[in-house]
Amino acid sequence: MRPFRIDIPDADLDDLRRRLAATRWPAEIPDAGWDRGVPLAYLQELAEYWRTEYDWRAAEAEINRFPQYTTEIDGATVHFLHVRSPHPDAVPVVLTHGWPGSFAEYLDVVGPLADPPAHGGDAADACHVVLPSIPGYGFSGPVRESGWDVPRVARAWAELMRRLGYDRYVAQGGDWGEVISLELGRIDPGHVLGVHVNMLVTFPDPEVELGEEDRARVAHGLRFAEDGTGWQKIQSTRPQTLAYGLTDSPAGQLAWIAEKFKEWTDSEKAPEDAVPRDRLLTNVTLYWLTATAGPSAQLYYETTPTTPDFVRTWGGPWPLAVPVGVAVFPADATRPVRALAERALPTLARWTEFGRGGHFAALEQPEELVGDIRAFVRSLRR
Repeated sequence: MRPFRIDIPDADLDDLRRRLAATRWPAEIPDAGWDRGVPLAYLQELAEYWRTEYDWRAAEAEINRFPQYTTEIDGATVHFLHVRSPHPDAVPVVLTHGWPGSFAEYLDVVGPLADPPAHGGDAADACHVVLPSIPGYGFSGPVRESGWDVPRVARAWAELMRRLGYDRYVAQGGDWGEVISLELGRIDPGHVLGVHVNMLVTFPDPEVELGEEDRARVAHGLRFAEDGTGWQKIQSTRPQTLAYGLTDSPAGQLAWIAEKFKEWTDSEKAPEDAVPRDRLLTNVTLYWLTATAGPSAQLYYETTPTTPDFVRTWGGPWPLAVPVGVAVFPADATRPVRALAERALPTLARWTEFGRGGHFAALEQPEELVGDIRAFVRSLRR
């Protein structure tokens, strides 16, 4: 375990600004809005804000206030935040992000989880927080060999928690963090108390009769599979080709991520309707400064290159022996159906439907997510 502190050279930040100033902008079809991708005027304005107003040093200082470490597990460098609660009965929780997110999307929930009284909560709900970056992402990237799929990441997390001395802990996550957390619960039931996810994918089952609202959720999923997964197809099949453009052009990297923050959040006109602009840019900047657009996409290639693998990876079934809690945010990229979830998750113990929020719950609705995690962890203490 090596202490870690972010200290990006000024030259890297100067290079980012020079590249943004020299962006070669494409033409666009007039009045297309977001239908064909990120609108030109929006991205130009956001890129100029990134170049001239966004303060990476402030974000860097904020992150550096949390204890950070790196360690090598199974040949990969793993970067993680480790915030021990001051309260003696705290329950360890490992939080796992997804794509195109990062550990930074959880910054607003770390403090409330680790020290509830300092944020208006009860010390009885305190958690020790472990917040790693998936190998290939951020300061955990890139990996130097193939084979880093979801089960391998889950095994690495089990080893990380063992090294930290946590014999019993909770796994929590969304997006890739969902399936990594569920896999962790499956492979390490002797140490995982329970699994909480803020995203769940459920696939249609002809044997399950659904009501009108659930049929609408299934229809949304089918539309998403038809129109909203172009990014997934290229990252699952040709991640290296994609990496050249995103690693060389910050405007390209910005568009690639901003599009998903628009489509997968509870936003109407722009991602900033749901997520603070500087938080969005901190996330994008982490991808840019670490050159992990390509390495992060490799997880798709390793895990979901074919349709059967895709269904098994995201839809289970998950024969877990530990309780599972699901937080459902209505504007997420996928809208799960409880009747289908109960077939895939035989130990489903908690299901919470929220009135607003989307895919990046820790950024969009941090208080609601913290409250649901606390309630789930509380149920495991009994």
